[in-house]
Amino acid sequence: VQLQACGGGLVQAGGSLRLSCAASGRTISSYAMGWFRQAPGKEREFVASVSRSGDITYYRDSVKGRFTISRDNTENTVYLQMKSLELEDTAVYYCAARATSSQRVGVTSQYIIDYWGKGTQVTVSS
Repeated sequence: VQLQACGGGLVQAGGSLRLSCAASGRTISSYAMGWFRQAPGKEREFVASVSRSGDITYYRDSVKGRFTISRDNTENTVYLQMKSLELEDTAVYYCAARATSSQRVGVTSQYIIDYWGKGTQVTVSS
């Protein structure tokens, strides 16, 4: 699976962005999908994840209520809607896929990822 993330950019604090991750090569319907991010000088961290069917989502605490992950298996795409962006959200954002037979699990650890996409930069300014 090849994953291509896009939609990053420069936005003022309080603003919104929508990231997209388009997959090719295979359907993502067999994969739990997630978004991770890495800020300069920091480790990569989990942001959000969605189960294969799309009806179960997981979020890190700091983005709950501000970010929404969703997927469209027919379009082979995963989205991350980000609102009320904060300076601390500045990072390179990566989409990720984890093969799983379960319809209920997500992917919250970077150590069990099967495929990574190239990142997209999100910069939040004051």
